[in-house]
Amino acid sequence: MSNILIPAASPEDWKRFLADPEKHWKKGYSARSLAYCWHEADGIPKEVMTVLTSVTALANLKPVFIIPEYKVPLPGGVAASQNDIWVLAEANCGLVSMTVEGKVSESFDVTVGEWFRNPSPGREKRLQYLCDELGLSFPAPDQIRYQLLHRAVSAIIEACRFNASESVMIVHSFSPTNEWIEDYQAFTELFGVTGGVNEAVTVKISSGKTLHLAWVHGDEMFLER
Repeated sequence: MSNILIPAASPEDWKRFLADPEKHWKKGYSARSLAYCWHEADGIPKEVMTVLTSVTALANLKPVFIIPEYKVPLPGGVAASQNDIWVLAEANCGLVSMTVEGKVSESFDVTVGEWFRNPSPGREKRLQYLCDELGLSFPAPDQIRYQLLHRAVSAIIEACRFNASESVMIVHSFSPTNEWIEDYQAFTELFGVTGGVNEAVTVKISSGKTLHLAWVHGDEMFLER
């Protein structure tokens, strides 16, 4: 990814950064709903702010910059984690690194069991790294969605790079029924907590720092934007 960032004048400017713009940029899909929601907020949407600022460390949260389709390199291969949004923010605690995964009816893609079947040395290296960063036993359980592992670790990596004190991973769901929340909850339960809708949970990671996880229900009007 280039180090040169070009400001977006409208939500439509987000489209060209998608891995497959023609497939993913449709009404009712997460990429478009997320773009219109965050762009119209010109910052962090109010429903996200409400959930996150319930955490004392994240009070007075303010974005420094927001980057769509933000790629974070990972060891063990050339494919980066392409986060729907990455935010560097300021709060009472100092700097905050935040990754955002948008969802409507799309799943969290493959499970660890599917992704790690007959693994190459590169995949072994990557999964070991993700588990180590999150303080989890290797390998992660087969039923866990691989995407959630590397989205959470992306927030941690960028927190280290920018010397941010807190890491946050958000699922911003526009699904009327909060589809796939059971997969998110299976992930949070790895840390001994169960995350609910519009609730932030805080866990300790291997570095001794904290990771905040949240499922935020987005305004469904953006499904029609």
